Amino acid sequence: MTRRSTHAGRTALVTGASSGIGEELARCFAKGGLDLVLVARSADKLRALASDLQAAHGVTVHVQPADLSQPGAAATLAAALKRRRLTVDVLVNNAGVLEQGAFCDIAPSRHQELIALNVAGLTAMLAQFLPGMRERGWGRVLNVASIAAFQPVPTLATYAATKAYVLSLTEALSEELKGSGVSLTALCPGITATPMVSRATESSQGMLQVPSFMVGDPAQVAAEGYRACMRGEVIRVPGVVNLAGTLAARATPKWLLRGLSGLMARRGL
Repeated sequence: MTRRSTHAGRTALVTGASSGIGEELARCFAKGGLDLVLVARSADKLRALASDLQAAHGVTVHVQPADLSQPGAAATLAAALKRRRLTVDVLVNNAGVLEQGAFCDIAPSRHQELIALNVAGLTAMLAQFLPGMRERGWGRVLNVASIAAFQPVPTLATYAATKAYVLSLTEALSEELKGSGVSLTALCPGITATPMVSRATESSQGMLQVPSFMVGDPAQVAAEGYRACMRGEVIRVPGVVNLAGTLAARATPKWLLRGLSGLMARRGL
């Protein structure tokens, strides 16, 4: 197929691209005519996706396996792309992990794993690729956060805290870089039918009780994220119910929001 020319010559790097929202985001950017760098730990899945996208959209797709939770991984990735003379015009920070349960019942090492990838890994990627975008005068960043970023979430305490960090960082940097040609977007989906969420539900009956109409479709979430990113929107919450919930959370006094969250969590445990 002939590639679209809207963004011809530009390259999007998508982390966590092997499945779920990340895979669907890669499809969106390929459909939009951008070349791709796919990043995840699973090389085989990335190669299969790369072959599919190249055949379907006529874009060039590079596969770069990496574990971004490891110290120095972002710098190593950036150096590898520099050697290949690849410039990242759009950075999609989708890689992340989730763990649900009472804080004290989760292994200390697991809390650190969430922080290492969701916070440290994402920050390292921004530090590697944002300066180049600013120097060139154009760039887009899509940071995948969560509606959990808007409030404390008992039984998702560490995960929600990491996503609050992502949201806050995105909003701050969007102001720092205003007028530079570089924009940052926080995509804040609700519960979405992804492998990560499926794994979490195996150990949590509470998550299984969520009504089906509140479970988002990865392709639809990705499509909204893609459009918001390319338009330069700062925050995008997919879904009318999720958006209403986040607006209500921001308008509710902290003490009341915290109490309601705790009550709901205790009933679900």
